[in-house]
Amino acid sequence: MCVAVPGKIIAINGNYAKVDVLNNICEVNIKLVQVKLDDYVLVHAGFALEVLQPELAHEMIDIFDALGD
Repeated sequence: MCVAVPGKIIAINGNYAKVDVLNNICEVNIKLVQVKLDDYVLVHAGFALEVLQPELAHEMIDIFDALGD
């Protein structure tokens, strides 16, 4: 099963961004979405698929944190 996870854009360089995904910094392709610094995105297979509202992103992060406990 594949799962998409929320992450926060912390740096942008062309078509790629550094994204904080559950406290792991990942390089993500952002060509499919229009983003700016501090946006939250849904990440799957190295691509940002969707820009998330901060409230939804925080809810999702809380769920992933609870699953890790």
